[in-house]
Amino acid sequence: MPAHLRIPSILFLIVSCYFIALSRTSHAAEKTVRPNILFLFSDDQRADAVSAYANPHIQTPNLDQLVKSGFSFRNAFCMGSIHGAVCQPSRAMLNSGRSLYHVPMDLKGVITLPQLLKQAGYQTFGTGKWHNHRDSFQKSFTTGTAAFIGGMSNHLKVPVVDLNEGKFENKRTGKKFSSELFVDAAVDFLKQQPAEKPFYAYVAFTAPHDPRMPPNTSMKAYKNSPPPLPKNFMPQHPFNNGWLTGRDEALTGWPRQPEIVREQLAEYYGMITHMDTQIGRILQTLKERKLENNTIVIFSSDHGLALGSHGLLGKQNLYEHSMKAPLIFKGPGIPENKSSEALVYLYDIFPTVCDLAQIQAPSGVEGSDLAPIWRGKTDRVRDTLFTTYEDLMRAVRDDRWKLIRYPQINKTQLFDLKEDPHELQDLSEHPKQKERIEKMLADLKEWQKKTDDKQPLTSGHPKPEAIDLTGRKRKPDPHQPEEIVKKYFDSE
Repeated sequence: MPAHLRIPSILFLIVSCYFIALSRTSHAAEKTVRPNILFLFSDDQRADAVSAYANPHIQTPNLDQLVKSGFSFRNAFCMGSIHGAVCQPSRAMLNSGRSLYHVPMDLKGVITLPQLLKQAGYQTFGTGKWHNHRDSFQKSFTTGTAAFIGGMSNHLKVPVVDLNEGKFENKRTGKKFSSELFVDAAVDFLKQQPAEKPFYAYVAFTAPHDPRMPPNTSMKAYKNSPPPLPKNFMPQHPFNNGWLTGRDEALTGWPRQPEIVREQLAEYYGMITHMDTQIGRILQTLKERKLENNTIVIFSSDHGLALGSHGLLGKQNLYEHSMKAPLIFKGPGIPENKSSEALVYLYDIFPTVCDLAQIQAPSGVEGSDLAPIWRGKTDRVRDTLFTTYEDLMRAVRDDRWKLIRYPQINKTQLFDLKEDPHELQDLSEHPKQKERIEKMLADLKEWQKKTDDKQPLTSGHPKPEAIDLTGRKRKPDPHQPEEIVKKYFDSE
């Protein structure tokens, strides 16, 4: 090629390479634009306590809208607890991505999800309930307003503190109902947050955890027409599961009176409705700030609650109503009004957020990324799921069958969840189920080995199975306000 033609050709190649490189850089920059993440986390909310999930007895318009515009996991579970305050280990697992026996309750020495996001350039903000000690909150969040470093309190007198430049300050008692107090903090954060800076906002409500003391405005729908009893309501649990008289269980007497359980259900629903109204304020602020299109909204709860089911009130059991929680993801790239029956843990949220934020999950994270499910790449992340409570109960389930083992009384229950979703028909004594029980007990032991659960499944000295709590005396805990004590305790 003549020299006078070669030079323009070289220049053309150089210019072309430049524009190709520029284009690739531009695409790479687009790919690294990380979404904001808003995590809304309720306290003790049953998975069925959302109107959009075929529950016409509760009013949750804002959560219903999240269901319609997002993706629901209908079988999301807390793995369990080492003590009665199930809220604490549930939150430890959630914020670490680790299973129950692999995470300390104070999260010491563990990289938390907000801490990881902070290291990746996110502005991390926390408000509301943090049940895993001050130090872990301090290392996790850039800022915090109205943080409650505790388990429960009177909703009108929540002790809170702020985090500013790594230091706690402004220790005080909240002057508003808990849900409003925390949402005020979240709204203020969203209004001040620069649009170009990605954020992670963790809003952890203390509702609908007792004391069940909803504002009067949220009780209008329930006062004259309380919700019906759960389909698996019982006056007393049919045997001694080892945890029948703890604090949660003593919030009404034995045998359970249908009218009192319905009244407490109405108060519970009222607290959820009030929380739902406050959540609406946060979602509206996202719209007003034009942040909605680049924000992943996650809604969940730490576990469920019995509230009359199986004669129980609390979460210290392994029935579906107490270990299952709602879980919704909504945002860019997530299908609308879709759901999955996959068996998932709340600690799967950690690696899922890592996927959405394009961040590598740290070593030690045991959860599974759930995004491939809504992307249509798989329909499950595990075939069976294990739950556990203290040294009293162990359970394993698949997509149809569930086995619960009570080691202290050498008792087994077997439920066909397809035919009996309310766990009323124990099939463990049916001769045709012997092989299934053996297989599920083997699965249970395999889960124990995998998660370092050392609990034997059989006792050499079993405790009595029979129990009758009729007329047992009860005492209120110090967090119950005077009107609750008068209403549910003083009459005895």
